[in-house]
Parts: sequence; structure tokens; C-alpha cells
Amino acid sequence: MASARISLGRVFQAESSNYFMLLGITLFMVVFGLIMVLSSSSVDSHVSTNNFFSAFWSQGIFALIGIPLMLIASRMPSRFWKRSAWILLVSACLLQVLVLTTPLGVMVGGNRNWLRIGSFTGQPSEAIKVALVLWLGVVLARKQELLHRWKHVVIPLIPIGGGAILLVTLGGDLGTTIIMAGFVLGALFFAGVKLRHLITGSVLISVAAILIALTSASRVGRISAFFGGTSAVNPTVQWQTNNGNYALASGGIFGVGLGNSHAKWSWLPAADTDFIFAVIGEELGLIGAVLVLVLFVLLAITFLRIINASADPFARITTAAIMVWIIGQAFVNIGVVLGVIPVLGVPLPLISAGGTAMISSMFAIGIVLSFARESSHRPDGAAGLSQTSKTSQTSKVGPRARPRA
Repeated sequence: MASARISLGRVFQAESSNYFMLLGITLFMVVFGLIMVLSSSSVDSHVSTNNFFSAFWSQGIFALIGIPLMLIASRMPSRFWKRSAWILLVSACLLQVLVLTTPLGVMVGGNRNWLRIGSFTGQPSEAIKVALVLWLGVVLARKQELLHRWKHVVIPLIPIGGGAILLVTLGGDLGTTIIMAGFVLGALFFAGVKLRHLITGSVLISVAAILIALTSASRVGRISAFFGGTSAVNPTVQWQTNNGNYALASGGIFGVGLGNSHAKWSWLPAADTDFIFAVIGEELGLIGAVLVLVLFVLLAITFLRIINASADPFARITTAAIMVWIIGQAFVNIGVVLGVIPVLGVPLPLISAGGTAMISSMFAIGIVLSFARESSHRPDGAAGLSQTSKTSQTSKVGPRARPRA
């Protein structure tokens, strides 16, 4: 028993405030998400399985898997992640190839991005997210001195990073594709790439996203529904958006009470996944909705604190990419529910139902926790940087000092 206490103590020995802040916010959001998944999924679970708790138990199991994985990831040194980046990216891409080319691939909601092996079903695209942020950190940190030349930006990103994103795009998941393109741009920004190159890349990505959207009747229908039209391919899109708005409006300031949502009674499709924010707004009111926004703002602040506390460009760039991924995906999800962007079908990180998405997000946060540990355990002077050299380092990597456009 004594050795067990000692081992547990070593896990949390002398960690920084950033470490505990990130860990605490993450665990709170996971528990809050489980409560809201139970509330929002109970009716559909009873209809489909005759068990009010089936979706909740499933999400709970994934949470019990994700928390230990997050803590294990937090113990890994940065050199482990640097060595593993290529292996993880190649492995994740191979799984996505299996989805696209073999009977193991499963189509859900019009997207072929699910892999079914026996009773297990998961999304390799979530693994590609984790691997890609690590790969971006390794490559961009290594080429940091050359990133002012556009060729050194294009050469590693287009064939490797673009290829990984293309595999997800071929499965039809435009929402995940946009999130991945977003955190690639975020990593480039924090790596110090010139603004004119970032603007050019953003324009090209936007044009590509529009062209990809126009190739699918389902996506065209979502865009049409966003502008007030109808979708013959998926007529429930407008229904879903309208009922999401009704749910938010009926919640008022204090909500109708936890578990008392009317929208979840088969009025709101995907109430426990893509539109769980609408149920939160209905049951917990404006206060609950603002709480969710505050949690993601605190998460972003903690990420930025960890970026500023780290002297390793790899850790800074990787943390920045993960921050853009999780925070960006959260606000895309909320934007869809609020009706300010078309329906993209991305879950609310750490809160929505979805096992693979939860595990990938928690694992990514575990990687950031490992960077927070290293920065807090580094003795003064161990990084070999004086205050002047740290300032010089910051001018190369990070948002505080940008190169001229």
C-alpha cells in the first residue's frame, strides 16, 4: 500500500500550475460531458436498445480508457513524441486507407470514415489528427530557420500533411478536413511563417473547401439549408437547425432543468453528439451555455500559458496545433448550433458523445501535459538560455513577435 501511495505521488510530484489547470479543466469537462450525454441520449437509447443508459455506459467506458491514456501520455518525454511522430502518422494513414479500400470501412451519415473490426468501430481520422500535430511540430521545429522561404513550407506540407488530409477528405468528412486544415495553419502561424504565405494558404484552402463542398449533393443541401433553402437529399438538415434554435430559445436564462429537455424527445437529431450544445442551452439555460464557453476560453488560456512557458520549439508548435484543433472544433460546433455556419457534423470536444473523438482529444491533451511537466521540471539554466536568448527564441516561434509580411 505504501509503494502504491509513493507511485501515485510520483505521478503528480511538483507539477506546475499549468499542468494542474489543464488537467482539472479537462477532467471537469469530461465529467460534465458524461452528465449531458446521459441526459441528451436517454430517450434515443431507450427507443433503440430499451435501455436509457446504453449511450451513457458506452461513453463512460471510453472515458475510463481515455483518462489513463491521457495520464500515461503525460509521463512521456518530448523526445519520445519526436521519435514517434512519423510512425504514428504512417500507421494512422494506413488505417484510413483500409477504411477507403476494404470492406472494413463503414459509411455513417454519408461519410466513409469509420473502421469496423469485430465489435469495435472507430475513426482513424481521429488518430491522423494526433499524429499530424506531432509531425507538424517535428518538421516545423527542425526547419524553423528556413520557414521564411515558401519552398521550405510547401515541400514538407503538401506531399505529407496534404496527403494525410486528403485521405480524410476522400472519406467525405469535410468537417474534419476543415479542422485539420485549420490546425495546420495554426501550427504554421506559431512556427513563424510569413503572414503573406499564411494568407495565400488560407485563400487556397477556402477555395478547395468550396469546391469539395459542391461535389456532394448532401453538402450542397446543407449549404442551401443554411441560407434558408431546402435539401432534397437530406431534408432533416433544416429541421435539425430549427429545433436546435428552438431548444436554445426555450432554455431562457436558467434553463428548464437538467433532464427536462423537450428537444431530445426525437425532435432534435444528433442531440447527444453534434447538437449537444443545444440541449445544454435548453436544460441549463444561458448560464450553462456561457459555462461551456468559459471552459473552452480557460482551456485556450492554459494552452497559451504552456506555450509561453516552454523553450522547445517542438513543444510550442505541437501545443499550438492541438489548441487550434480543440478550441477551433469547439467553436465550429457551437457556431453550427447557433446557425452562424452550415452544418458540418463535428462533435463538441470532451463533451459530445463519441468514443474515438474523446480518446483522441484526451490523448492530445496528455501530450500537452507532458510538455507542461518538462517545462516545470527543467532546472533554471538547464535549457541553456539566458533571458536574452529566450526573447530571441520567442521572436522565431510564437504569436508575440511576427516576422514581416
